[in-house]
Amino acid sequence: MSKTVQMRNDRLDRVVTWTTDDVSDWLTENDLSQYIELLCAKHKLDGKSLLTLTESDLRQPPLNLEIVGDIKRLMIGIWKLQKLNSESCYLLMPDDSSSASDRSMNEDEITNDRPGIKSKNLDPELWKTALSFLYAFSVSLLNALIVVIVHNRIPDRNKYPPLPDILLDNIPYVPWAFKTAEIFAFTLSLMWFSILFFHKHRFILIRRMFTLSGTMYLLRCVTMLITSLSVPAEHIQCEIRSYNSFMDQLKKAFFILKGFGMSIHGVKNCGDYMFSGHTVILTLLNFFIAEYCPSGSILIPMLSWSLNLLGMFFVLAAHEHYSIDLFIAFYIASRLFLYYHTFANNRSLMLHDRSRAKFWFPLFSYFESKCDGIVPNEYEWPLPWPKSFKRLFSNKYVRNKDHRSLLLVRMD
Repeated sequence: MSKTVQMRNDRLDRVVTWTTDDVSDWLTENDLSQYIELLCAKHKLDGKSLLTLTESDLRQPPLNLEIVGDIKRLMIGIWKLQKLNSESCYLLMPDDSSSASDRSMNEDEITNDRPGIKSKNLDPELWKTALSFLYAFSVSLLNALIVVIVHNRIPDRNKYPPLPDILLDNIPYVPWAFKTAEIFAFTLSLMWFSILFFHKHRFILIRRMFTLSGTMYLLRCVTMLITSLSVPAEHIQCEIRSYNSFMDQLKKAFFILKGFGMSIHGVKNCGDYMFSGHTVILTLLNFFIAEYCPSGSILIPMLSWSLNLLGMFFVLAAHEHYSIDLFIAFYIASRLFLYYHTFANNRSLMLHDRSRAKFWFPLFSYFESKCDGIVPNEYEWPLPWPKSFKRLFSNKYVRNKDHRSLLLVRMD
């Protein structure tokens, strides 16, 4: 291969910088040199115009290509370049025009899972995952410390009885319901860990989970601290705890953190009502499982949604939270998840106003700086042994690729 072509291969993700000579080299490499005179010499086709070229452009005047095989080979090569330069394509073709339609060609048919433009940069960025863990851990510790503080600020039940609540007033108290909800949360956690174990891009998923859960619990710290609600039921006993020093409070916070704030681990607190932490974790786990489980699976999303909704019902049946606590927690957690993934999956939404995006969404702008599309649901055996398992996952992934995807792999 010539030095010129080798240099161009290093710039496949920067097609917008190509000159007509680069396009000529590209046509030569793809055995389409017969069109160099027409496309490069006569019509001055450079990198930007190549990315916006559609099949209808090739068939219609002034190009008037007539050989179907050549047209298809040209378009396959252009689709590959568009996939490697998805952000540039969004900027060059921002409108939902016929060009964008021809360019996408139902991108969900190119990959084996969800529709949309797939990210071409799936670097795990381990340091960012580590930073997201530190963020989530710090917020969790702060959340536990706030719980310790607000426990002693709970209003006197004799002066401030439980507030009227339509749902709580009509749902009988079930003593075992709260622990059942926590068992459901534990079950969802096992499902999520199983997906992470097999998912090829697990570190991106872990980073997103830490980021969203940390942000949710940071908001929860604020709402708990500024507003103290009375206990939601008469059976809840809240004794004032005395601490000799801040270190005693910190030790109690570590105890809560170690037990994940769950009563099945011996954690019992009052005052952490606005909003429900149990509902937050149930909802986030459900949405992450449904988003990143194997495509086409029906049973897994149905099970996760059932556990999410039943878990919320049992929290209510235990009379441990007001119904508004659950509604707010579910709404904010689900909206935050959807907004985050909408921006992450459609980077063009952020490209036109980067500075404002960095100001309002600093964590997102940093943690998702390299991700430029949907993270595909691809799976692997993560351990070096047994090798038969690795071959099994590899063969299954290849079989799931459709004809067009296999064609592109062979052309590489």
